[in-house]
Amino acid sequence: MSSSRFVATTLALALFALSGCRSVPERAAPPDEAVAAAAVPADDNLNATVWFQTSAERDQVYRQIYRAAAAQLDAAIADPGWDAMPRHERKDDPRALRKLAIIVDIDETVLDNAPYQARRVAAGDEYTSATWNAWVAQPLSGKPGAKALPGAAEFARTATARGVTVFYISNREATSADATLKALRDAGFPAEASQFLGKGTDVSGCTQSSGSDKYCRRLMVAREYRVIMLFGDQLSDFLSETGTPAKRRQLTADYGDWFGQRWWMLPNPMYGAWEDATWSGQKPADRDAKRRAKRGALDPAE
Repeated sequence: MSSSRFVATTLALALFALSGCRSVPERAAPPDEAVAAAAVPADDNLNATVWFQTSAERDQVYRQIYRAAAAQLDAAIADPGWDAMPRHERKDDPRALRKLAIIVDIDETVLDNAPYQARRVAAGDEYTSATWNAWVAQPLSGKPGAKALPGAAEFARTATARGVTVFYISNREATSADATLKALRDAGFPAEASQFLGKGTDVSGCTQSSGSDKYCRRLMVAREYRVIMLFGDQLSDFLSETGTPAKRRQLTADYGDWFGQRWWMLPNPMYGAWEDATWSGQKPADRDAKRRAKRGALDPAE
């Protein structure tokens, strides 16, 4: 071995030995951050909320739905027989109605409340009416509220420009009207007080639905308007429904040719009646019981 190679080899071995004696530790999380993370239990809503807040796929799903709906507007307006009210809910001939309407749900249909869900995941808790009402009220205190979902505000403005009134039938409380209307307007939606029909809205002559059921509020609009489209993230935004997943699928099958034409369903993996349906209305006692019910609903086909 030449002297130069011997020196190089000796230096390399020395450096290797020194590096082995002084390994560099990975960056540790700040103590309070590490404790907080350890204290938060696993959350079934984590993946769904991350998808809703970060995925480019979600944005494109919303955009393509609202773009496709806009492409149907002229045909819906021109056809006097085009009506989106469920068949059993339409009480008169829609061809006699001159005013046109579109009915949309609000939450996860036109407004994005994923920040509220993210707060619940981070805190390790679940939905409560108190935390939800505080989130809804934020716009009145100058704090940012829910933002528009991709394509939704543009579609609402396009429909309004064509002479169609957009009604927001939501299960936000009717008493939240001021905060909700401000959130809608801040997000770029055309929204007058008469267009918001929240839970608890009194509908003269209709007692067939209560609570979160939207039948009476749909009927209120349909008395004066030919309703050309419905939008929602829940089956209950289109039909009064309860029951098992199989029963809910049968309800949608009866209107299969309306979806993508008169009815437009938006994705919401974070919450909804689909979750309640997995335990057939018998709400589990705690989060562990809910998880067992969900696992029981899985179909690992062979």
